[in-house]
Amino acid sequence: MEKCFNKNKYIKSQIKKINQRIDFFKNKLYLEFGGKLFDDYHASRVLPGFEPDTKMSMLYKLKEKIEFMICINAEDVISQKIRSDIGISYEQDLFRLIEKLSKNEFYVGSVVITHYNNQEKIKSLTNKLDKLKIKYAFHYKIDNYPSDVNYICSENGFGKNQYIKTTRELVVVTAPGPGSGKLATCLSQIYNDYQNNIKSGYAKFETFPVWNIELDNPINLAYEAATVNLNDVNMIDPFHYQKYKKIAVNYNRDIESFPILQNLFRKIMNQDIYFSPTDMGVNMLKNGIINNQLANFYAQQEIIRRYFNIKLEVLKDYSKKDQLEKIQAIMNKLKINQNYRKVYDYSVKLANANKRNYAAFEVDQKLISGKESELFEPSAAALLNALKVVSDIDLSVDVLPLEIINQILLFKKTDIFNSEGKLKVYDVLTTIAIQAKFDKNCKRMFDNLKKLNNSEFHTTKLLSKSEEETLKKLGVNITQELLNN
Repeated sequence: MEKCFNKNKYIKSQIKKINQRIDFFKNKLYLEFGGKLFDDYHASRVLPGFEPDTKMSMLYKLKEKIEFMICINAEDVISQKIRSDIGISYEQDLFRLIEKLSKNEFYVGSVVITHYNNQEKIKSLTNKLDKLKIKYAFHYKIDNYPSDVNYICSENGFGKNQYIKTTRELVVVTAPGPGSGKLATCLSQIYNDYQNNIKSGYAKFETFPVWNIELDNPINLAYEAATVNLNDVNMIDPFHYQKYKKIAVNYNRDIESFPILQNLFRKIMNQDIYFSPTDMGVNMLKNGIINNQLANFYAQQEIIRRYFNIKLEVLKDYSKKDQLEKIQAIMNKLKINQNYRKVYDYSVKLANANKRNYAAFEVDQKLISGKESELFEPSAAALLNALKVVSDIDLSVDVLPLEIINQILLFKKTDIFNSEGKLKVYDVLTTIAIQAKFDKNCKRMFDNLKKLNNSEFHTTKLLSKSEEETLKKLGVNITQELLNN
């Protein structure tokens, strides 16, 4: 896959921008970190060359300046709120963050438990933090937040919150997910810093939308498609234009909340430091884009993938139909449709022509198909053929011995599995892994699994959950749709 993004160029530019903002406040910067710290697969799909760990690589170069402050909402702990993308609770993710940051040699300074109201069940969380020797503080719900500025910026508002004395100049404030109170935590800390004669400031780190590219650029529209469940809408920042007569892109929630936020900063610091929500950001993503045409293409492909994913969710939950309509509107704006996805077009044409289910991979601009048969699911057949192609093995070669396939199928039809008895993705991979010990072709295929990373895949037969998870672990970008749906 041809890259459109230069990771090193971006990191250099991003570090410079953050350091400039630290210098602007002269002493201490609270950096609210939006989005994912780790595993940013959206950015890596939209901008190949931006690796999933790019943000961590950037922060690592600043690690001597950084301490992490992690927020978690007490109500999310009690309700055992789940992160739907990875299937673990916010509390579990808190400790995952602590462990991962510590392993990467970052200093985790503290945990802030927000919306605290003396809930008894929070004791279990604080006991775990005590064992890890992690400092924690309680922040309370503030009446009339964020509108009553005078009350919020008083001893009964932010002054009531437990204050954490930070020791480094860059405090990265992160959380397991939205609604955890990152912004309020930053404001509370800045208020209490000022009460203690410590000058500090705030900035926001968001990867998307990209403020200095066009509003309707596919990269920004891909962000809208990714957040249809949040009702995020990209907008021209009116405050930025009013102040600087320059067009900048932001999104509805930040624009709507900015006047209140500006009043809070003014109350705490006795001056206006930011004149627009765009001013608050430090995003330098555009500086890493080295091929705009390619970036636009990859972003369009991400939007189409989101369309298929939401379309599948609508089959299970019709209430999400409005989300599908929003993505369709985005596609109409860009004048693209599902046929722009080559693996979709290819597999559907084969399925219709041959009256059976097909799956297809696109690897290095090569389209490779697999059909459903008595032996294989279409996904498994396509995977086997894709591995042959990337390993320079002729498609006519039977790399998996028929007697082994039949033995697996016989086992799958027993009372233990009671399945329809076709090889699935995991079966093919397991068989290749075992045969790699004895067969040179299987060894080549096993060694070339990594070549499927960032490949494209579509199937006209819905995947089982285990098949979907396995393909995702291989780094395959999946779409699926029932034939003629």
